[in-house]
Amino acid sequence: MSTATVDTSRLEHRLSEACDALWDLFVDPREAYVDDDGTQWKTMDVKGQSRGYSSVPFATQEQLAEIRQQCRHLAATNEFAINGIENRTSYLVGSGHVYRASVRKGVEASAELETEVQAVLDEFIHLNRWQNRQQEIVRRLDRDGEAFLRFFVDAQGITRVRFIEPDQVQTPSELANHEAASFGIQTEPHDVESVLGYYIDGEAVDAAEIQHRKANVDSNVKRGLPLYYPVRKNLRRIEKLLRNMSVVAEIQSAIALIRKHRGASRSGVEQFVADQSQISSGSGANGKTNYLSQYAPGTILDAPEGMEYDFPASGIDAANFVTVLQAELRAVAARLVMPEFMFSSDASNANYASTLVAEGPAVKMFERLQANLANDDCDVVWRVVENAVNAGKLPAEVRRLIDIQIIPPSLEVRDQLRSCQVERIAFEKKILSPQTWSLRLGLDYDQEQKNLAMHEPEAAKNS
Repeated sequence: MSTATVDTSRLEHRLSEACDALWDLFVDPREAYVDDDGTQWKTMDVKGQSRGYSSVPFATQEQLAEIRQQCRHLAATNEFAINGIENRTSYLVGSGHVYRASVRKGVEASAELETEVQAVLDEFIHLNRWQNRQQEIVRRLDRDGEAFLRFFVDAQGITRVRFIEPDQVQTPSELANHEAASFGIQTEPHDVESVLGYYIDGEAVDAAEIQHRKANVDSNVKRGLPLYYPVRKNLRRIEKLLRNMSVVAEIQSAIALIRKHRGASRSGVEQFVADQSQISSGSGANGKTNYLSQYAPGTILDAPEGMEYDFPASGIDAANFVTVLQAELRAVAARLVMPEFMFSSDASNANYASTLVAEGPAVKMFERLQANLANDDCDVVWRVVENAVNAGKLPAEVRRLIDIQIIPPSLEVRDQLRSCQVERIAFEKKILSPQTWSLRLGLDYDQEQKNLAMHEPEAAKNS
């Protein structure tokens, strides 16, 4: 083989590499693995089996982190996404859930035990600012698709709760090939729902110290999916459409009028502008002089022959764009199972009272989510009670004797007078207790009894 042939082959190889590198700058190589609808092909293992979970759009920790980052950006910058999360938090948490300890049905226990358990719960709620933490739990579930809570217990049995960032929960590199330790969660080899522990910043932490709340996935999926993942493209389009509408309207409204000179030369037009201007500014960086004319309200313009006036602002028709914007907003509101006005804050085409009725879709959805929150909160408060039992502050049989009621805020728009009449009938028929009646009114029964006891002597003196 001649030297010329070798040199030619080497040059062809280098040219091919240069073309490939140049091609990658303009074309994403991953596009070959994406369908027309934007769905990415699943990664397969050597046996031809799909990696990850078929019900979610991520198969690796890296893919999940990218999804979470996209949705976090929307939740932090997109005004409609922020509004949706804030409204969901207001309806699901509101002023906070009420936690009340009471004696279980069919058992005998002293009132002192009920009071002691209530004192432990009140202390936990106060120390952890639980109402604020409840709001953050909802925000994290919507934004990240999951929330990790870690429990810390001191020698006095007092429980404190702190959040763990989802990015901190990752599988160590030495366990990357262990399926039971995937996504930073150690489970039983053949039972994903039996969690043994979590890997937090590379450290193994027992499952008893962590509560993992996840959303929008099946129970056999280890990690949650952000709320806005299915509509992230809609939110981006909404943001761009609103921006473009505002920019176009700003440009059109900034130009008061355009004079069209028929048959005039460039120098003639420039001289006309200079003669008609009342104000002229100095030369700018481009070396041009700006001429300004002021028109008082009600000014009438007379156009000589060969001149026309055009007003660009009169051509603005935002209604066409608003219709498209509303269609995109309805698509996102449909994902949230919320009326459009709750998501867009546009109440022009909705009635609040007719939306939040007992059988309304939004109320049913909020009730489901409130029930999920209450179940997870029940696990938290019983951990608090058990920690107090281990510290000797409560007796060991407290769980058998005491029940904890969790009452979320009301969702329905009710006729207050009619509701009170129904509750009064239930109270008179001994179906409704005064304690539960007080809770429904948002009152503390014990405190109200003390207030009444203090009021009775004063009322007797004045009678």
